[in-house]
Amino acid sequence: MKHVFKMVLLALCLQHSSSFAQKFKFAFVTDTHIGSPSGGAEEDLQRTVADINQMPDVDFVLLTGDITEMGTDKELKLAKSIISQLNKPYYIIPGNHDTGWSESGGVSFIREFGYDKFAFEHNGYKLIACASGPYVRMSDGHIPRDATVWLDSVLAATPKTQPIIFINHYPLDKGLDNWYEATDRLKKQNTQFTLCGHYHVNQPFDAEGIPGTIGRSNLRAKDPVGGYNLVEVRQDSALFSERTPGVGTKPVWRRIALGTRSYDTTKPFERPSYAVNTTYPAVKKVWSYHSDANVISTPLSTNGLVIFGNSVGKVEALSEKDGKLKWTYQTGGGIFSSPAAYKKLVIFGSGDGHIYALEARTGKLAWKTKTEASVLGSPLVEKDVVYIGASDGKFRALEAATGKQLWAFSGLEGAVVSTPLLYEGKIIFGAWDRHLYALNQKDGSLAWKWNNGSPNRMFSPAMAIPVAHDGVVYLVAPDRFITALDSNTGQALWRSKEATVRESLGLSADKKLVYGKTMQDEVVAFETGKTAPKLAWRMNAGFGYEHVPSMLIEKDGAVFFGTKSGVVYSINPQTKQVNWAHKIDNSMVNTVNARPKKKLIAATMDGKVEMLSF
Repeated sequence: MKHVFKMVLLALCLQHSSSFAQKFKFAFVTDTHIGSPSGGAEEDLQRTVADINQMPDVDFVLLTGDITEMGTDKELKLAKSIISQLNKPYYIIPGNHDTGWSESGGVSFIREFGYDKFAFEHNGYKLIACASGPYVRMSDGHIPRDATVWLDSVLAATPKTQPIIFINHYPLDKGLDNWYEATDRLKKQNTQFTLCGHYHVNQPFDAEGIPGTIGRSNLRAKDPVGGYNLVEVRQDSALFSERTPGVGTKPVWRRIALGTRSYDTTKPFERPSYAVNTTYPAVKKVWSYHSDANVISTPLSTNGLVIFGNSVGKVEALSEKDGKLKWTYQTGGGIFSSPAAYKKLVIFGSGDGHIYALEARTGKLAWKTKTEASVLGSPLVEKDVVYIGASDGKFRALEAATGKQLWAFSGLEGAVVSTPLLYEGKIIFGAWDRHLYALNQKDGSLAWKWNNGSPNRMFSPAMAIPVAHDGVVYLVAPDRFITALDSNTGQALWRSKEATVRESLGLSADKKLVYGKTMQDEVVAFETGKTAPKLAWRMNAGFGYEHVPSMLIEKDGAVFFGTKSGVVYSINPQTKQVNWAHKIDNSMVNTVNARPKKKLIAATMDGKVEMLSF
């Protein structure tokens, strides 16, 4: 009887393993960049689609991110119109170009394609793909917090013996600030290999022992036409071959041996260090809350609550005293808007195309105003009026009490994603259309607009919050200049690239200095003034390579800011010394909320919200 049982068990095992060994082939297409200013991207993708359609042995198509150049609704619709011509199943995820400059915060990608992550089974394999940011802000790559939570649920339902193919836009390395969250999970499974794009080249890759493959871009680059990869999964190996539409398939360039994987999860690999926290032990974590999705805004403190939205559209209110959740409110799209307080209301925009006002104490809806596209911009409330920009080409002024529109400026050609400045009767803000705008506060008419002369939208002064003093407006942009404009005319008074400030800006409490965070270690200060730029000082704060738009906030004699590596800094602008630094996690820190009595509220891209005391 025991012998019969063993034979049955062996037969079942063989049947189970043979089900994982069925041969199949798929197309691996990545980095199509529809809408790219170089042109030709649409033609390259059309060729690829037509080429795949005439191959009966291709079972499905994987498209692994950077589907568009700027993630605009127009580009996404165009990409969908081409991709939907495929006559076989396709599975698609966004890349950083689809999310980082997205005018919808990723909502439009999901609307067009139905999802931004996927898991499906084919011939015994499970193919799992996560989205990757950053979303709406410049930062390192990041697997969204909601995708990590989802990945846990998918893997929990996956047998440990089932072979897995994992797909992401980025390689699983330090290009993703949370690469280890994926690799640590995948090494506990029978992960066969990973696929990614991002670098536009065919290249083998190793993710802490997990075999990986980086795929070439579908763009033609210097060749006559573009191309992609065909992947043939056999019983013992996966074979990668580059395919040029209308020309042919090149010899196999990558071979991955397949079989049961057993990864050594005890082997040490480099992980983010939190040693800085022991260097400054006086900084204490009062409380910490981990949202179930990315938080990409500055939390508001009002009525004893800390209120913020996350990237799946949920508003959460925590007790400022102990960080316990008090209420939530669900909107229909990601929230990248930093909320503002008005009396007993909290006001913000959502990716679902509405501007909301909730009762701060209860989270009950007070009013909402519909727009024609996502609202990623943050509100400014002044004297019963809300000023806020959206992605529908409009900037609006609303009654704060009712949401009734007072005026709308409709001359924008790109999304507004930041907070406006009110100065000398003008509302001043940037948009992803290369321009900084100044509107008359009373009626929304255009006072002036300015651009830096570059035709490249990626150099738009859209992210940093402008500051102003004594008739001068100061701004920074990805062109790495700090610029001073006449507040009345919008004419440039001076521009300086001496310090390579990117998208972080601040004004000193006495308004004598403009602060900037450079792209390598330094905080700099320029004297405010209308004449030639004067660099007052620069200090090495030791934060390394840096590019995130976390504004510099001065309060009680200290300047606070966050970095891409999850560290909050406090510096003394008088002594040019670091007061303290504290690491929350390994993702971007948003502009912080400095509170009285040596308290500070910080939120990170990965959804950590913390109260620090110092």
